[in-house]
Amino acid sequence: MKLKKLAAVTTAAVMMATPVLADLMFPSLSYRTGPYAANGTPVADGFADYYTLLNQRDGGIGGVMTRVVECETGYSTEKGVECYEATKGDGALVYQPLSTGITYQLIPKVTADGVSLLTGGYGRTSAANGDVFSNVFNFPANYWNGASHAVNHVLDVNGGDISGKSIALVYHNSAYGKEPIRTLEELAAKHGFSLSLLPVDHPGQEQKSQWLQIRREKPDYVFMWGWGVMNQVAIQEASNIRFPMENFIGIWWSGSENDVAAAGDAANGYKALTFHNVGTNFPVFDDIQKYVVDAGLAAGDGSNVGTVLYNRGLYGAMLAAEAVKAAQAIHGVADITPAMMRDGLENLVVTDESMEAIGMKGFGPNFAVSCENHGGPGLGAVQQWDATAQSWNMISGFEPSDMDVIQPLIDADSAAYAAENNIPSQCN
Repeated sequence: MKLKKLAAVTTAAVMMATPVLADLMFPSLSYRTGPYAANGTPVADGFADYYTLLNQRDGGIGGVMTRVVECETGYSTEKGVECYEATKGDGALVYQPLSTGITYQLIPKVTADGVSLLTGGYGRTSAANGDVFSNVFNFPANYWNGASHAVNHVLDVNGGDISGKSIALVYHNSAYGKEPIRTLEELAAKHGFSLSLLPVDHPGQEQKSQWLQIRREKPDYVFMWGWGVMNQVAIQEASNIRFPMENFIGIWWSGSENDVAAAGDAANGYKALTFHNVGTNFPVFDDIQKYVVDAGLAAGDGSNVGTVLYNRGLYGAMLAAEAVKAAQAIHGVADITPAMMRDGLENLVVTDESMEAIGMKGFGPNFAVSCENHGGPGLGAVQQWDATAQSWNMISGFEPSDMDVIQPLIDADSAAYAAENNIPSQCN
């Protein structure tokens, strides 16, 4: 589905051919209730606050005001699909469901409806292949990139050789938690480490047997693909058996303040992956304080601003907003349609210059999207918890993942999906 550039078409003619919308609508499939509410709430706050900032400071995007329509899912796949059906006809530009289960159910729906999915850091990894998944985007990184980032970090601290080492994966027993397994198996074969798999059933409060096995088998490293209370319990159990925290590495959904706070000082040194920066040392946060929090317009009480998950919601909103700008430039109109939004996502380029212009230089990696590559380069970083300072610190830059291993997996999985669903090439 190569983008056909508009040539010799006036803005007026384009506007006559497209419906006039009242605003730019961004649905928020939130979960402020249920077992994952403590994590879902700050993400939803950051997402909403960024669009409020754009309205209050900039008058919207390109002169068109934004509107966030929040629909509570409780992290339920069924409710997530219901929220999609209830909001898709209201001009929704792009969905960010914050759930791998919901994502899998929405992929065929958004493709048929001409709407887009943006699932940065979660969802179906092989959707990075835009030649198959025309309306799904998962930049700037996915779970298979994350598996490689974790292994690369272990390689770094071991001088590049981890042959004979052992790694245990403690994972949420769901589609989400199972995502990295195939990649880790391939990386184990490549680098010569052994891999053990320890599933944890939802919601994750019962982990005694898994950590007894870890105490007995003494793996060199533990990786975690967890969410919500599962993370808190795992970190507490790790401290109970005195597992070295610097050898315990979580995916980016296992690296928030919520996950480490309950363990107190025992969580010191715990590491997690990330695809965006931490803290509030960016000009955009001064603007959020001025135009949103101090103005009494924050989605929450302001206490979540700058936390990991608030920043993640803000980052997702920012990427969608930048894609709107790209779509507006491509099509020559400010009041874009969902189809135009898809073009903006597929032509998004994030640079130091563009990030500096919005007060977020260095907040995330630079990357570009294309028809063939909806996932970007898969860059990621490592953060570490300082229990004394009660803060996360970046201990690496945004580094590449092992695409020699990951790309063939993406190609094979997406090719199987295309064959099963009779999907022709989208990039011819």
